[in-house]
Amino acid sequence: MPLFVIERTYAERVDPYLGAYEELNEINASEGVRWLFSFLSLDRRKSYCLYEAPNAELILSAADAAGVPADRVVEVVGRLLPSGALEPVV
Repeated sequence: MPLFVIERTYAERVDPYLGAYEELNEINASEGVRWLFSFLSLDRRKSYCLYEAPNAELILSAADAAGVPADRVVEVVGRLLPSGALEPVV
């Protein structure tokens, strides 16, 4: 399954709490996408999320349905390791 990095910019600070994302995960599942994890910026107004999805359009559709931003969606081909090796996405 292709991997995508999603950059999100929020109008207000994000304060995550346990159980807050059940509905988001249900919406994602209905669109055929899967949220793997996210990084949150120090000011908590940006996140960078790693998703599995058949294509970027489904990620955008899920974001729209969930009412969350998706400023940029970039497909990734692999991980660049500190050794300089490229580990392909399988």
